[in-house]
Amino acid sequence: MRDPFPFPPIPALAKATQPWADRLSLPTLPLHVHEVIGAAAFYTFVHVVVSPIVSNLFFSKYYPRHSRSKKANWDTHVVSLVQSTLINVLALWVMYADKERAAMDWEQRIWGYTGASGMIQALACGYFVWDLGITLMNFDIFGFGLLAHAVSALVVYSFGFRPFLNYYSTTFILYELSTPFLNIHWFFDKLNMTGSRAQLYNGIALLVTFFCCRLIWGTWQSIAVYKDMWQAVHRAPTPQYIQSYYNTTSSTLDAENVILFAAKPEPIPVWLALLYVASNLTLNTLNWFWFFKMISAVRKRFVPQDETKEEKVDVAAGKGETEAKSTATEQAKRPVIVNRHRRQNSIEDLIPDNEELREGTIQ
Repeated sequence: MRDPFPFPPIPALAKATQPWADRLSLPTLPLHVHEVIGAAAFYTFVHVVVSPIVSNLFFSKYYPRHSRSKKANWDTHVVSLVQSTLINVLALWVMYADKERAAMDWEQRIWGYTGASGMIQALACGYFVWDLGITLMNFDIFGFGLLAHAVSALVVYSFGFRPFLNYYSTTFILYELSTPFLNIHWFFDKLNMTGSRAQLYNGIALLVTFFCCRLIWGTWQSIAVYKDMWQAVHRAPTPQYIQSYYNTTSSTLDAENVILFAAKPEPIPVWLALLYVASNLTLNTLNWFWFFKMISAVRKRFVPQDETKEEKVDVAAGKGETEAKSTATEQAKRPVIVNRHRRQNSIEDLIPDNEELREGTIQ
């Protein structure tokens, strides 16, 4: 499937990128660099312009315009909500519409390329470029966890321009299916809607999508990509296999020629496989870490607390010292039961808040 992005590559930009693409062995980068830059610029615009304007217009009572850390958190949640919604829709559409991608075997999943999958990885790279920049500028707010996430994700998706694992660009971006619900949950808290029925339904959707897309789907697809890479480290497609797909007389992109950029493929280098596995394991480890933070929040919030408390004795200012000591002793002998009003447990107890995660948002 050809790249469905509405704007074609910019010749001058593609030409300027070509030397870097040749040096880094990223032959498809010039075809998509305008999408990377465009996505990074778009998300920067949403962060700097759209979020403050819309938030001040509709949520002026809650928008923390005077606090740097709280404002950064708010604006990045807006960008994350926009990005995750957009990329999920596009990725699901590509997985449905890209017939060449759906028919790929393991060789094509490693060395193959379609323009539609290239667009997804380019838009994802653009977001992670923005994410890396904003995390570095606000490292004291977001911390090492999100920095590791941004670096790992950018490295993994940049490999697709070799092309390498172009097939899996849409597969792993579906981690983002849980992100809109996470951002909505966060905004419910900030809009004083904690415990509302809307947050209840959103919380259920968050837990289900997080567990299914990040842990079940993510772990399953990680095993699949490890199996493909294990084969690719030890052998490459044969010349006969390549000849059946590669049109040596064509100088244009052919949507049906999924290995157009693999004229002479070699087994993938071990360092590349190890680097990809390390980045992938980092992302999966963060996902499991965040999931267990949720479990920790459940255990902490559902452990019964001691409901008895000794009441402090206040001595009236006008009473004598002896009387005061006598009163204090007498009061101390009488345990006072303080009935605390305990609210009913609800689904929001399952979701760790920003203070509990300390890494900011789950991207």
